Amino acid sequence: MDGLKHFRAQAIIFDKDGTLIDFDAMWGGWVVYLAEQLHLVSGLNVREALCLTMGYDDKTRKVSATGKLASRPMSQLYQATIHVVQSFGLNTSEAECIVEKAWCIPDPVMLARPLTNLWSLFSNLREHGIQIAIATADDRAPTQAMIEAFDIEEFISTMACADDGIPSKPAPDMVLTVCQRLNLDPKNVMVIGDTASDLKMARAAGAGLAVGVLSGVSSTKDLIPYADVLIESIDELHDYILTFDEAKSSAHTQQGLDPDFAF
Repeated sequence: MDGLKHFRAQAIIFDKDGTLIDFDAMWGGWVVYLAEQLHLVSGLNVREALCLTMGYDDKTRKVSATGKLASRPMSQLYQATIHVVQSFGLNTSEAECIVEKAWCIPDPVMLARPLTNLWSLFSNLREHGIQIAIATADDRAPTQAMIEAFDIEEFISTMACADDGIPSKPAPDMVLTVCQRLNLDPKNVMVIGDTASDLKMARAAGAGLAVGVLSGVSSTKDLIPYADVLIESIDELHDYILTFDEAKSSAHTQQGLDPDFAF
C-alpha cells in the first residue's frame, strides 16, 4: 500500500482474469470440461494431455502462472487444443473437425466472481478523476458481457482485448493503445495485473507504476522481478483512494481552510 499512495495515477489499466475476477472460478474447470466434450465427440481420453498443454494441474486444481491458460488469447488456446488432438494420431483436418464440434468457452457471466465490489471501486476512482481501462488476453465479447453483468460499463473508458488485432502481452501495444486513446503519457498510468506478462507489458510501455496483484495465478516470487509494487488484491485500491482525500484534507488544513471545502 505504501508504494501505491505516492503515485497519483491519471488512469489505471486493469488486467481482467485474476485481477478483477477470480481466475480459477472462471477458467479452472474449463480445461476439464473441454476435455470431457472432446471425449464425447471423439472417444479420445485427452484430459491429461490437454491439462498439461494448457498449464493446469488437475490434482491441485491450480493454473500455472507460466502456462498457456494464464496469459494466452483464446485463439492460441484453440490452436493448442487442435495440436493436442493431433497428438493422438489424427491428421490436421480430423483434429480441427473434432475441436470445432467440442469447443466451448467459460460463461463470462455465470462463472465470473469479482474480487472486490467493482461498482464501488470504479465509481470512486472516476470521482477522483482517475480513468479506467481494461487490457485482457480474453476476447472482447466475453469481456463486454462481464462488465455489463456487473453494471460497470459506464466507468470503463476503453478496453484492449485479445481479438482487437493488437499484439498481446507481454508486448507493450495494449498499454500504448489505451494511452493513445485516452491522450495520456504512459508514465502517468498505473497497470495492474496478476502475471509476469502483465507487468512486462507495463514496463515495456513505460508505465509509471507496474502493480502485481497476488489474487490470481502468480506467487510473489513470480511477480517481484517485474513489479514496482505488490498488493494482495485490488481491494486495497479502496484505501489508495482514501489517501487522496487525506492529502486534500491535510492541504486544506495547512491553508487554514475547511477540510470539506472543495478545490
